[in-house]
Amino acid sequence: MFEIGWSELLLIGIVALIAIGPKELPTVLRTLGQWMSKLRRMASEFQSQFQEAMREAEMADLKKQVDEMTSQAQSYASFDPVSEVKRELESTQQQIESAMVDKAGVDAPSSPVTAEPSTSSAGAALPAAPATDAAAPATAAPEPATADADAAKPDGKSA
Repeated sequence: MFEIGWSELLLIGIVALIAIGPKELPTVLRTLGQWMSKLRRMASEFQSQFQEAMREAEMADLKKQVDEMTSQAQSYASFDPVSEVKRELESTQQQIESAMVDKAGVDAPSSPVTAEPSTSSAGAALPAAPATDAAAPATAAPEPATADADAAKPDGKSA
């Protein structure tokens, strides 16, 4: 803050000796020292209060972080994966059922339903699936021998 060197201190001391006098100089220096010690004490007290306030603010932040971590840990402790899966399956089942009901409601007025005789009552409640070629399994029939197979023989004769 203030940069006072030894030469400035010597000049201040000489002026104080001439202005105050040699007789009262020790009491003035003692009083000046007491005032300086009071100022230093007040400055250190202010610093310690400021640092204490900073520590309290840090402690409040740490406490907040610890509270967040404990609440997260409690949520992990009460996590039940089986009930989560059940809940998801039930909601998916409800969505599928509602989609089927909506589709059945849309299809019913547009196409007439023909009654087919069935042997069981459960089969009558289910709509018949349309038969398509994509649903039937494809069977691979052996392919007849072609000219390419004959060309592969070294003698070039057909079998």
